[in-house]
Amino acid sequence: MDQIKHVDVLCVGLASYDLVFSVPEPPGEDDKMPAGSFAQCGGGPAANAAVTASRLGYRSAFIGYLGNDLFGAMHLEELLAEDVLTDCVVRGSQHTLLSAITVLPDGRRSVVYYREGPVPIRDMRIDLLGIRPKVILFDGHEPQISIDLVDTYRDADVKTILDAGSIHSGTERLVSEVDYLVCSEKFGRQFTGQQDEQQAAALLSHHAPVVVITLGGRGLVWKTPRGSGHMPAFPVKCVDSTGAGDSFHGAFAACIAGGYNLPDALEYASAVAALTCTRLGARPGIPYKNEVEIFLKSRDVRGLNPT
Repeated sequence: MDQIKHVDVLCVGLASYDLVFSVPEPPGEDDKMPAGSFAQCGGGPAANAAVTASRLGYRSAFIGYLGNDLFGAMHLEELLAEDVLTDCVVRGSQHTLLSAITVLPDGRRSVVYYREGPVPIRDMRIDLLGIRPKVILFDGHEPQISIDLVDTYRDADVKTILDAGSIHSGTERLVSEVDYLVCSEKFGRQFTGQQDEQQAAALLSHHAPVVVITLGGRGLVWKTPRGSGHMPAFPVKCVDSTGAGDSFHGAFAACIAGGYNLPDALEYASAVAALTCTRLGARPGIPYKNEVEIFLKSRDVRGLNPT
């Protein structure tokens, strides 16, 4: 067997390629308008999370699909340049998921995406025996191999996290299988039927030991067997909110791999997400470790120490 490759964070799920346009207002019917600025970059929840962990100084790997097209080739080059382990990236004839994103002046965005269809990467030849992760982060978009990984590492000292942005077959299958459920406000409301986030977190805690519901600019709420609470978001001038959730999950997973306690992990991940909002495009906005440290010091935030 080849030498075992130890990674801090293994990210499993979706990769895309993003075309991002900054516009003054939503286009109207039969309308044309010039974009104020433009960015193109790799994207996708799991792929962005892997890049985030790597930029924060952690060893990361990505499992997901990229087509044999130009967009897949460019995204793979980005992952390699970011020092993300890509041994388990699956390539194929189906096109890479492509997203067109319009961003308004206040940072709100709309997304149109195209994907030919899901690729059952479990049936493709992926050798996972050579990778040993501390933490596995799932976004639910590859449910078959995700469940296989949960079963493989269930009795090992490997923490599992689900990034649940919305309800679909993958997040529904994984919601009760992970150690940490870190979901969006939308998922919490849809899954529980509760409009109050604290009540939604309480109900979700019947599925996962640790529950975090992210609330965008309103921060987040959390629930564990020992208590619950709310943490506000860091105030920043939002240029583009695309990828803020992805970077939050990647940073949170990295902190769990690094041994941080829950409050410190949430605080650090919140800082990373806030910084991601300050630039156009998800991937260009993901900060590096030194940027996060400077940002936290400028806010006079207490030191973050692993426990």
